[in-house]
Amino acid sequence: MTVIDAHQHFWNVETGSYPWLTPESGPIFRTFEPPELLPQLAAAGVDRTVLVQAMDSYADTDAMLAQADAYDVIGAVVGWVPLARPDEAAEALERYRRHARFAGIRHLIHDEPDPDWVLQEPVIEGLRLLAAAGLPFDVVAVLPRHLEHVPVLAERVPGLRMVIDHLAKPPIKDKGWEPWASLLARAAQCPDVYAKVSGLNTAADAGTWTGEDLRPYVEHAIELFGPERLMFGSDWPVATLAGDYAKVWRETQVALSGLDEAGRAQVLGGTAARCYGMEER
Repeated sequence: MTVIDAHQHFWNVETGSYPWLTPESGPIFRTFEPPELLPQLAAAGVDRTVLVQAMDSYADTDAMLAQADAYDVIGAVVGWVPLARPDEAAEALERYRRHARFAGIRHLIHDEPDPDWVLQEPVIEGLRLLAAAGLPFDVVAVLPRHLEHVPVLAERVPGLRMVIDHLAKPPIKDKGWEPWASLLARAAQCPDVYAKVSGLNTAADAGTWTGEDLRPYVEHAIELFGPERLMFGSDWPVATLAGDYAKVWRETQVALSGLDEAGRAQVLGGTAARCYGMEER
């Protein structure tokens, strides 16, 4: 099977602007580029990745597409367009869709002062552009409120494929369950909604977490979505705040150990290939 890491980032603090990335970010407040990740992918047996935006800017998206041109391991790019300015977004989408690996859109909704930003009418109009183009929308669901929006968006924008990043950050460290579990279940009832088994280590205890800590949350997601709507992602380099790539890969296998071979093949590659159109490339 082709193994795909469906969620990783690169950034250059000298050439790019990332206001959320500050010295307080600790060890990730530096440049991360492909040559650092490539040997770690090879060691884990990962064949391709989905490179995901780290800033709401054209510059970040342009840089990612240039990296995709330079490195074949990058199979898809989830970029950014100004969804709240739909006319401008339409022009940007037309331009970016000429690139074979441009495969989706994300916006850092959790950094917006308004927690209901994504429900504004101009944004809804922008999301309708994505639905019409067959491009998925990655949802950064950090607050319960963000996860509540998913079924609302599914109703207001029919045909929009959505991908919930990081399983919406379940309360692993505190061994919590609600309202996360019920909100995720509600989102999973929408057939065009997918989710990423990613970013879970940084939702757990950074110093002690194991795959067994992740397992109840991952198994809940498997029960709700099935393997065909779930995909593995490392969330590198953010993941390095709570371990290295090798540990994330190894312990994710523990969390997925209840799946049969066919199910693992979906979560570890098949779902991402279908969702981001990588089967066509």
